[in-house]
Amino acid sequence: MKQTIAKKRWFYLIPIAFITYSLAYLDRANYGFGAASGLAKDLDITAATSSLLGALFFLGYFFFQVPGAAYAEKKSAKVLIFWSLIAWGLLATFTGMVTNVKLLFVIRFSLGVVESAVMPSMLVLLSNWFTKKERSRANTFLILGNPATVLWMSIVSGYLVESVGWRWMFIIEGLPAVVWAFIWWKLVNDKPREAKWLTDKEKSDLELQLAKEQEGIKPVKNYGEAFKSKPVILLSAQYFLWSIGVYGFVMWLPSIIKAAPNMDIVTTGWLSAVPYLLAVVLMLVASYFSDKMMNRSAFVWPFLLIGAIAFYASYAIGTQHFWISFALLVIAGGAMYAPYGPFFAIIPEILPRNVAGGAMALINSMGALGSFVGAYIVGYLNGATGGFGASYIFMAGSLFLSAILTVWAVNVAKKDSSKSADMKMSA
Repeated sequence: MKQTIAKKRWFYLIPIAFITYSLAYLDRANYGFGAASGLAKDLDITAATSSLLGALFFLGYFFFQVPGAAYAEKKSAKVLIFWSLIAWGLLATFTGMVTNVKLLFVIRFSLGVVESAVMPSMLVLLSNWFTKKERSRANTFLILGNPATVLWMSIVSGYLVESVGWRWMFIIEGLPAVVWAFIWWKLVNDKPREAKWLTDKEKSDLELQLAKEQEGIKPVKNYGEAFKSKPVILLSAQYFLWSIGVYGFVMWLPSIIKAAPNMDIVTTGWLSAVPYLLAVVLMLVASYFSDKMMNRSAFVWPFLLIGAIAFYASYAIGTQHFWISFALLVIAGGAMYAPYGPFFAIIPEILPRNVAGGAMALINSMGALGSFVGAYIVGYLNGATGGFGASYIFMAGSLFLSAILTVWAVNVAKKDSSKSADMKMSA
């Protein structure tokens, strides 16, 4: 009988995953609006302290990725994300009630800890539901919550701050995550076999296909062995460097645009949204063709290389030719986001299911560390040099090295896979 891999999974699961990650990104990213609209002044926060608070989230995010992935892989992603939704929603809400900076330090770090479980757990969940030929697109629809949220959050947060103030902005934007937790619990299942909305044949066909995909992957005993493998080490370094470019860009793009001659804050806000529109388009295109051609590397490193070149060219042209420089920044931003779906499809294809989630968590945690470094060092370079030239070169160099490491890591993984296949045939 012909296998039927149910298309309804896309319409049922992907919107839920997208909304969940979008809420997570909202509650981590709206701090910048609060800081710019009275939070820093009301709590007597200096510019240096504000920069550290903005980056502190990523330290909490860095330390607790792997434990979260281990729980999701061995027990339940559904349970972990349910409690995470409640916890981060409450923490985001409490941000609107703080009266001193010490408590804000605790909240920002704790928010990072709680949200650290979301990304690896969601990737584990999607790998249980989508096949190798679908995984890049499924990952992309999840991660689209990042640039899409930046777009609508900027508008909604601006209106909320103007109408009810920064405190109520945090409260109003934090509570939906708590409500959504119970919707998540009602709708989501960890494995296809648990879903009441699939037929028995659809369940068995999907799980059979997922099981077949595991047959060609070299066995790995535990996390320790996976973490010491060369592809995982190289991809961790790659994602660290990539994230330096992404979050240096995200945190400081408005400041870079605002520095242009005769630039007002309203125009800055609209122009800051343009790279994210391109990012959404390129993410969808890259993931579609990556799945269609079953090639991951070819849809990762070229985009990172383009981002590096565009960054450097934008620096070289300078603000005296603002619109050309800005167009190159838009290309750099879009190119940096484009490869996320194909990139996170690499690990489940080179490591078995028992360790793939932990490896993705390790890589994502190195990305969090890179995000901290990118946000902090780019800000430091801007202040120390009195301009953006040094930070442009820093971000361009990081992206260039990440492109090289992508090719290296995938080639090593292919060699390991060939050796494993040869050993099985000889046995």
